[in-house]
Order: sequence, then C-alpha cells, then structure tokens
Amino acid sequence: LFESIANEPWAVFLDSGYPAAAQGRYDVLSADPMTVLVTRGSMTEVRTRRKTMLSPDDPFQLLRRCLRVASQPFPEVPLSGGAIGYFSYDLGRRLEQLPARATDDERLPEMAIGIYDWAVIVDHRMRRSWLVGEGRDAATQLNWSALLRRFDAPPKGGSKPNFRVIGPVSSNMDREQYASAYRRVKTYIRDGDCYQVNLAQRFSAPTIGDPWLAYKTLRSINPAPFAAYLNTPQAQVLSASPERFLRVCNDAVETKPIKGTCARADDSTRDRRLADALYKSPKDRAENLMIVDLLRNDLGKACAYGSVKVPKLFELQSFATVHHLVSTVVGRLRAGQHAADLLRACFPGGSVTGAPKLRAMEIIEELEPHRRGVYCGSIGYIAFDGRMDTNIAIRTLVHSRGRMSFWAGGGIVADSSLEGEYQETLDKAAAMLNLLERETRCNRVGS
Repeated sequence: LFESIANEPWAVFLDSGYPAAAQGRYDVLSADPMTVLVTRGSMTEVRTRRKTMLSPDDPFQLLRRCLRVASQPFPEVPLSGGAIGYFSYDLGRRLEQLPARATDDERLPEMAIGIYDWAVIVDHRMRRSWLVGEGRDAATQLNWSALLRRFDAPPKGGSKPNFRVIGPVSSNMDREQYASAYRRVKTYIRDGDCYQVNLAQRFSAPTIGDPWLAYKTLRSINPAPFAAYLNTPQAQVLSASPERFLRVCNDAVETKPIKGTCARADDSTRDRRLADALYKSPKDRAENLMIVDLLRNDLGKACAYGSVKVPKLFELQSFATVHHLVSTVVGRLRAGQHAADLLRACFPGGSVTGAPKLRAMEIIEELEPHRRGVYCGSIGYIAFDGRMDTNIAIRTLVHSRGRMSFWAGGGIVADSSLEGEYQETLDKAAAMLNLLERETRCNRVGS
C-alpha cells in the first residue's frame, strides 16, 4: 500500500513490523499534509496550503495549537488524522541550555511534522484496513474518490533506482577515541557528576538510489514494532526501533524504556543462556532502574499526582539481533494537560540520555563529535482526539545529501567495562551494518 505514495513529499509510514514483530498491530500510512511545521534553531516555519509564517514560539505549543480542534475518536482505529513526523534529539535545545560543541554537519530541522487529514490504517489483529479522515481539509473531500481508487488498486510496478552503498562505512569515533570518551564518562561518574551517560558513535557511508528500497530490506532483516519510514524534503528517515517512548490513550499514559542489551546467538541453547544472563545481570538491572526512576519523575510533570506506577520491571524481550530488558511505567494525564505537553515534559527520552538527564546531555555534547539529529529523538503520531504513540528513534538511519548515517550507543555506569560497552554499540548496530554491507556486496556483484 505504501509503495504507491512512498516518493511523495511528506509521505509517512508508521510500521508495526507485523507479523515478524509480535508486539505490533497497526500500520499508519499518509501523505500530502494540510500543514507542516519545520523547526530550525529558534524559529518554526508553519506552512499551510494558503500561507507560510515563521514563529519563535515553543514548538510543542505550536503543535498543540494545530491540534486544538478536537474530534471524537473512531474506536476501530488509533487515529483518523493528526500530527505525524519526527522530533529530533536536538529539539531538546529549546528546552534546556546546552553547550554547542558537537558539529552539526547534517543540518536537518530539529522538528519535521505534518498535520494529516487522512490516513490508511491497517489493523493486523482484526485483519481489516481503513481509509479514514474527517474532512478538515477541503482537498481531502475533493480527492476522496481518487484516494479510494489509489489504495484499492494493486501497487503499480515500475523501475526504481536501486539503492547502493558506493563507499566504505566509517565511524566518527575509532576505538581509541571511543575509549577516551568512555574514560571521561567514568571520571564524571566517579566524581559524582552523574550516574549514567549514554555514549554513542555514528556510522555513515555514501549511497545512491532509492532509500525506500533500503527500508524494505531493513524491515526484512530487523523487523521492529515501532518502525517508521518518513520521506521529508530534507531527508528520509528509516527507523527499526524496538522501543516505545510515550503512548496516550483516554488519558492513560505508558512508557516502556529499554536498558540492558545483549547480542543473540544462532545456537538456541546458547541464545537462552545469553538471555538468562542478561535477565539476572545486576549491572543491567541497576542501569534499567536508574532510567525507570528518571521517567517516573518525567511523567510526574504532566500526570495526576499518585497515578505514576511501575507495573513491570526488567521484562525480557527478544528481537532479531538482540535481547533487551524492558520496563513499563504508567500514569494518567493531569486535567488540562495534552499529549504534546507530556511529550515536552519527557523530552528527550531518559533511556537515551542518562541520569541526571541535563548533566548527561551536557556530557554527551562534550564527548560525541557530531550532533545526534533524529537519532535518540522520537517518531510517531499525536491524533486530533489526543491519542499519541511515539518511539525512541534508535536503530534509525537517516539518508540525506547522498549519505546514509546511523548511530549506536549504550548507557555507561560505574561498573561498566570498556570492552562490554564498546561491543554493545556494535551489537546494536549489527542490523544496520548488515543492511549497508549487503548493499555494498550487491553493488560489487552488479558492477
């Protein structure tokens, strides 16, 4: 279904990864937003079909205003229209005073959101698909019959420029540079500056061709329940995220932080041993608990007093290339609070910063050579009726200006080891490295 709109400006696909990702249920597809919000630095461009304006206002409040005309939820689907796009990690600069040391060579917007008046929803559990909309935009009513025909018909075949990697994959930190940054983090922990810092390295390679084809390969080798493909004018975002950031439904709030990772093994007996060792690991449990406490505090900024609970701690979840420890924190939105307010209160996600959050972010800015951009931000939707579901943008590639980039990191704590943390970044990068190495081999064979 998405194939027919994949190359349209602002086409979006929130992909549940079903059936390979058992947690998934709904896919969401759309294009042609009636309004777009693009934040760069201190200004946000708000463009409708009729006019364009620049605003210095808080991007989260601008977004809330765009969603202010409430609607009644359709019980069969998660949304019938609303905001879809990405909030980059660096949007946090609008919320906190951070040093500006890392290089911003991608130069992408800190926020790129479309306000969509229609969507195709695929419900894999009920085995039904819907074209939904509320007719807020005159263009939707005008084009409704054409949309029905477009999605009723099989996708048209056609030649697409094959996606190819045309040069080596390189990191912005070699092993010695990573080790130096790691030792600096351990010094900060020893001196009492922080308890945990998420340190990441960036990989990138030159590419040619259609990144949508790369996404199709990615989802075949690493399906994930909070995956996404976004085709913005500035970049294409390919996410295979396993992590939910924030979900809101009928004022019920849920976040599911991941902390604790180990690689999977091909041998089933060894794979079970690795999973059991992760589940029992005191270091990984302590790391997870630190972030649970941070997120309890973040949710408390927008949730009703006494409503924040932790129903699940250290749940073992397995994905294509790694095992994870996942906890669940829930709450209930306070009266007068909106999903956009909750997102602002918790942004960026604590599982990808460290604790305490602000000091960890300052250290990340000092030690990582490049800004993170979309990585460790969030991708998802906020519906007109107030429902929200967003991921943490990990296992995420960004394609812009002829390069594909992705990041992998891990939380460093007092009893971390250099070898263990460095290997964890490679374990997390495995599926994305596999994708780029496959396309490099295909290029060699083709030539």
